[in-house]
Amino acid sequence: MSSAVITDPAQLPVVFQDALNSGDVDAVLALFAPGAAMRTVSGELVTGPGALRAEIGGTVAARGRLTNVQRHTLVGAGTALLVTDWTLEIDTPTGDRIAPTGTTANIARQDPSDGGWRFALLNPLGTA
Repeated sequence: MSSAVITDPAQLPVVFQDALNSGDVDAVLALFAPGAAMRTVSGELVTGPGALRAEIGGTVAARGRLTNVQRHTLVGAGTALLVTDWTLEIDTPTGDRIAPTGTTANIARQDPSDGGWRFALLNPLGTA
């Protein structure tokens, strides 16, 4: 998976999806800004590189298969709000395959050093 600079924040959900589906944890993590945080589907807030790696790695290990459909991208002042509908097929610890769905409210910011966009906050539960 390429670590190319993302110049359009609307691309982030698809690049995230493709990296996760290919099992490339490092490529997923490269999409996070320094200091980024992520709310899990269970509601837990995950912060720090190690915790983010563990969360993404767990999804990959559970054979996660993500489908993102971008709904809105709103950009202003070097910040973007990304609203995306998602479905995540995943194996449960009991071996069942489930496919929860939701709508995100993610925030990305533009890095002034390279102009690239990266996730600052991922919230797969949207406004819930």
